[in-house]
Amino acid sequence: MSKISKLFKGSSSSSSSSHYPSSSKSKHGHRSRTGPTPQEAIHKLRETEAMLAKKQDFLENKIEQEIMTAKKNGLKNKRAALQALKRKKRFEQQLTQIDGTLSTIEFQREALENANTNTEVLKTMGYAAKAIKGVHQNMDLDKIDSLMQDITESQEVAQEICDAISRPFGDAFDEDELLAELAELELEESMTNMGRVPSVPAAKLPTSKLPSTRPSQRTPSKKRAEDDDDMQMLAAWAV
Repeated sequence: MSKISKLFKGSSSSSSSSHYPSSSKSKHGHRSRTGPTPQEAIHKLRETEAMLAKKQDFLENKIEQEIMTAKKNGLKNKRAALQALKRKKRFEQQLTQIDGTLSTIEFQREALENANTNTEVLKTMGYAAKAIKGVHQNMDLDKIDSLMQDITESQEVAQEICDAISRPFGDAFDEDELLAELAELELEESMTNMGRVPSVPAAKLPTSKLPSTRPSQRTPSKKRAEDDDDMQMLAAWAV
């Protein structure tokens, strides 16, 4: 076991024995809490990240200062320039260690945040499952089937009422008979148009309004007599 692990083990055991005794109880009679909550751990990790980020800025500034010191002394004071470069190397090593520490802390914080999120999601899902179970406990499948049958019967009755209301009043005629009668009427109409017009009685024909043909017969006979007289006069002149 390394010295560091022994050191942390000893400090943790001493701190746990002094601050968090397993058998001790608080004033209210409850057993003391053995560890921080996820929210507290996440908050502590973020504070550590901020502190290390400030330490990074400090080391970067110190590195820049040591570089300026080495450049300033140069060949004039070789010993001071070398000391500045040695300090710069130590600061760079510390900066590299802080970068690795920050990466580890960020990974741990992200894992803890994901675990906390999953825990909250599972809690919410369990809460919702209990609510659904409670709702279903108040439901009876037999009552649901009976209710659905009642709804179906009500819909059928409503459909029958609609059919009865929409049915026309009066005598019901056979559509086939009406079509046959219509065909006979169309046949009679076509026969009439082809010339089979029914005869009209003579007694019903108007006679008083017909024009008389006697004047037209007298006119040709009178003209014929005038022509005969003209012919006789021509014959007398010829003798």
